Amino acid sequence: MRKLLICFFLALPVLAQRPMTFEDLAAMRRIGAPRLSPDGRWIAYDASTIDLAANARRSSIYLLRADGSSATARQLTDGTKQDEEPAWSPDGRTLAYVSNRDGGAKQVYLYDVASGKSRKLTSLAGGAGSVKWLPDGSGLVLVSDIYPECGVDPQCTEQKDAAAEKAPTKARVITSLLYRHWNGWQEPTRAHIIYVPLDGGAARDLTPGAFDAPPFSVGGGGEFDVSPDSRELVYARTTEEHPEVTTNSDLFLVPIGGGDARRITTRTGADTSPVYSPDGRWIAWRSQARGGYESDLWELWLYDRTSGTSQRIASQFNDWIESATWSPDSKSLFITAPLKGKEAIYEVSLDGRTSLVNNSGSASDVAVARDGKTIYFSMSTLRRPSDIYAMQRGGAVKQLTHENDARLAQIAMGATRDLWWTGADNAQIQGHLITPPNFDPAKKYPAIVLIHGGPQGAWSDAWSYRWNPQVFAARGYVILMPNPRGSSGFGQPFVEQISRDWGGRVYTDIMNGVDAFAQQPFVDGTRIGAAGGSFGGYMIDWILGHTNRFKALVSHAGVYNLQSMYGVTEELWFPEWEFGGNPWDNPELYEKWSPNRFVKNFATPTLVSHGELDYRVPIGEGLQLFTALQRRGVPSELLYFPDEGHWVLKPQNSRLWYQTVGDWFDRWLQRGGGGA
Repeated sequence: MRKLLICFFLALPVLAQRPMTFEDLAAMRRIGAPRLSPDGRWIAYDASTIDLAANARRSSIYLLRADGSSATARQLTDGTKQDEEPAWSPDGRTLAYVSNRDGGAKQVYLYDVASGKSRKLTSLAGGAGSVKWLPDGSGLVLVSDIYPECGVDPQCTEQKDAAAEKAPTKARVITSLLYRHWNGWQEPTRAHIIYVPLDGGAARDLTPGAFDAPPFSVGGGGEFDVSPDSRELVYARTTEEHPEVTTNSDLFLVPIGGGDARRITTRTGADTSPVYSPDGRWIAWRSQARGGYESDLWELWLYDRTSGTSQRIASQFNDWIESATWSPDSKSLFITAPLKGKEAIYEVSLDGRTSLVNNSGSASDVAVARDGKTIYFSMSTLRRPSDIYAMQRGGAVKQLTHENDARLAQIAMGATRDLWWTGADNAQIQGHLITPPNFDPAKKYPAIVLIHGGPQGAWSDAWSYRWNPQVFAARGYVILMPNPRGSSGFGQPFVEQISRDWGGRVYTDIMNGVDAFAQQPFVDGTRIGAAGGSFGGYMIDWILGHTNRFKALVSHAGVYNLQSMYGVTEELWFPEWEFGGNPWDNPELYEKWSPNRFVKNFATPTLVSHGELDYRVPIGEGLQLFTALQRRGVPSELLYFPDEGHWVLKPQNSRLWYQTVGDWFDRWLQRGGGGA
């Protein structure tokens, strides 16, 4: 054991000087996806910086040599506002990007690479995003929020806006569900895909109607594509009468020159992320079989444009396919998928053969050189923010961007490793273990268990600006991030074993992990706290009523009362799938798994955190929990954000959240703690 520990901790960076602070976390440059130029010589990307004093984010566009011959990127825009989403023109002479430099909604700008000058292209009332070029270079397609009855008619839009501004009341008359979503109310506008020609012609709405196209997506940007001959658009759209109870979306084809849209998918689950093959024969997309189940297996499908038939490929692949990128020869695709606490890259041939390409961290945003020999991607780990990397097929991974190297050299990061243990039903459970910086294996440290949300999701070996474990480790804690039942990357059956069993096997998985964690020689098993958000917050609430094992707890945006949650949340497909229906026809699981039924057992000091604009897990859940804790006489505090939704995103709010949570754990877990 001693030899293992010595080898493990030799990995600490030699130049590290001090633990990371929140200010360090906020100052890290956030590097966007690599966009490879058509000639393969350059990579364009955006990078953003947080201005804490102004409580704002600023970003700029950068240009970097794709061969890695220079570690210095050239800044193309001034970055005083937000310049983002670069997209190369087919001839490589122009970069389109979106910017809010004029102070309003983001619009498309065109940067001339030769002259170094930008010009504004669009002035759409609903803004612009997710820009793609037509392959012939004649125009662009983008997403904008528009009034369906107006399309892109500016006069009609102005009249609608003026009427709304002059309305004597802001009251709403609501006639159907899904009237608000995540952190916003459903407005009269809808997301539509707009064609903008470069010859001075009028912009056109390619997806008219009263539905969003593309549909709402937390990630966004990957729900449409243009055919290689520039004649056709494929896009995802939800046309269900009751979107609150279905996850169904389908793919449609529409001629860019004008014409009716044609539906090409009919499955009851979600169909999205379409992308044309370079030779124009295929459309690849991600698909789920079961409607109403947002965590169904994401499969890889192909549509043959010649025959009009569809088929699934890589049918034996049993983890979520999160993205797909074609190889230049149209004979294979590069996919990203979770794999046992990482985000891996695979190559999938059209006959379904799958091979692992990279699993050295958590990768995304794959781009492939035209010769097919080099792939580019973003990647991060628990110890390093995202950078852009290149990899020859079968070769080593090479880091291309280095914008955070100088800052990282000043910081002592905690070392990380996997911890495995036996959970419920003898399943093998994985978690990430992070030790404090300047770790001394001879000492005993207090510890924190972080529980992820979803519940279908996972803690990956990835950098995060929310729930960053290094910030907690820097305060002198050993951290465990378990991936219990419901976590992705361990096969679809493992994902599905949490549904309708929220406080069952997953609870055993976590608590067995706490036992294994406490047995580590450097963990003080008498000083362990736990924190979680969303489902992780639910699990904290469940823990409150089922064990006194922890000395302190933090519940952020947690589900507390399953019946009240159903009545005020928006995506009703979620509770109806997870608990077998609605709570009046099928009350059994709502009653069985609701933490509020166990209030009489609450005793552990608990910090409750919640945002007023959280419509996914509305504020009442946190308020009910805090009321119960206070009336029970349990030491408790409420951290309330009037201007945040499900996530704490504003820089100063994020600083307060990290500080308050850290102080809460210090109060109860450090020696001499106990609330004094």
